Amino acid sequence: MGKFFDMDSPVMRVLNRIGDLLILNIIMIICCIPVITAGAAFTGMYYVLLKIVRGEEGYLIRGFFKSFKQNFKQATILWLMILLIIGIYVGDFWIFNYSGIEFPKAFVIVICAIAVVLLMVVVYIFPILARFENTIKNTIKNAFFMAILNLPKTILMVLLLFVPFVIVYFSTYATIFVIMFGISVPAYISAYLYSGVFKKFEPEEEKAVSDYEFSVKVDGENEGE
Repeated sequence: MGKFFDMDSPVMRVLNRIGDLLILNIIMIICCIPVITAGAAFTGMYYVLLKIVRGEEGYLIRGFFKSFKQNFKQATILWLMILLIIGIYVGDFWIFNYSGIEFPKAFVIVICAIAVVLLMVVVYIFPILARFENTIKNTIKNAFFMAILNLPKTILMVLLLFVPFVIVYFSTYATIFVIMFGISVPAYISAYLYSGVFKKFEPEEEKAVSDYEFSVKVDGENEGE
């Protein structure tokens, strides 16, 4: 019975991980409330999760806010760009459905296809920012290449984003569980996918680094640390 509750036992490791994901989810919700800070919050979350899946665990809260602070400027600029794109597409949706103007189907299909590509790029933005030190331009560029070159994983990452919404849609009773784990758990699963993708582009492989213009720092820690 003593081994069952030992801190190194499988049961306790699972319970500790559940506790970590719960804490991380709560921190994410709090940090996303001001809206403008959401980009830095996502970056901080992926910084912590990428370390967890690679066995580089440290202090969860300290690691989150360390990345939050270091990447705040770039993450906020990228987040505002994403919000702008969302605003444009919301406007397009309104025009397509309520303006009374009939648009060619080919045009609507192209707009939707662009939206899908943008969504695939967005799912890589903050994990890349958390792991690599780079300019905003190269972060977006690298996110695009990674999304396209790892399409099956990218599709799975996109689907994971919608899981909490699907759960709530089919069962309002599950809302409490979504509030507790709806952000951190899908991100935790995705972190395993990101980790495998990122290993292809980290400094150990000089050619890949050069081709994709990554910085030699891969820990997500900016200069001056």
